[in-house]
Amino acid sequence: MKLLIGCLLFLMACNGKTEQETADEVAATAKKEPKLQPLKAENAEEVLTAYGKEHPDTLAVISTRHGDIKVRLYKDTPLHRANFVRLARSGFYDQGEFYRVVKGLVIQGGDSDNRTMKQGPYKVPAEFNPKYVHKKGALAMARYGDERNPEKKSSSHNFYIVQGKPRTIEEVRAYEAQYGKKYTPEQVEAYTTIGGEPSLDHEYTVFGEVIEGLDVVDKIAEEPVDGNDWPKEIVPHKIKIIEAEKQ
Repeated sequence: MKLLIGCLLFLMACNGKTEQETADEVAATAKKEPKLQPLKAENAEEVLTAYGKEHPDTLAVISTRHGDIKVRLYKDTPLHRANFVRLARSGFYDQGEFYRVVKGLVIQGGDSDNRTMKQGPYKVPAEFNPKYVHKKGALAMARYGDERNPEKKSSSHNFYIVQGKPRTIEEVRAYEAQYGKKYTPEQVEAYTTIGGEPSLDHEYTVFGEVIEGLDVVDKIAEEPVDGNDWPKEIVPHKIKIIEAEKQ
């Protein structure tokens, strides 16, 4: 990093700028860069609770080269909502991409090999809510498996959007029997019409949903991938919090 910065300053100086002018420009650029205080496991819940009270935002736009996806964040998953808003407002998600694409299941984003901002080694406590299922367009957080993470805590930053596929009523009833769940008529209708992935319910925290741009989700899901489900052409995203909304 020092070598790169040194080369940059050398090139700028060769363009006729004084050392002071160069230093001023570097300082001005640094001031424009968003700040994100990394969290730790010990303080994450406290910080997110306080942040959520100060920032009641519930709407965000995820912009990609395929178009925009507008999402609503649920107020009754407060830690996940606050975490998403905090990362988006800091610019953290602007350095991310949809790095895993499984057609008919999910598109997963939030991370990137080119990221420079750090968020800290924390997880977000699970906030399962029977009102929210993995219908098409559900916004949820990824996590480590049960062996490493028996409390099913969410990743600090990796999220996914469900594409899924329509299910038959028999499939939905089979999931109810297998997992001991009872879906509402509205949830059954969602799974049998627009589709989704019921096997993920109460395994991963759903904290929002797409309200515009499901066609963009479908376009991203069509991206050609390699053997690891990584898109052969990266799909960067930028996330902007656009307003607060009453629910």
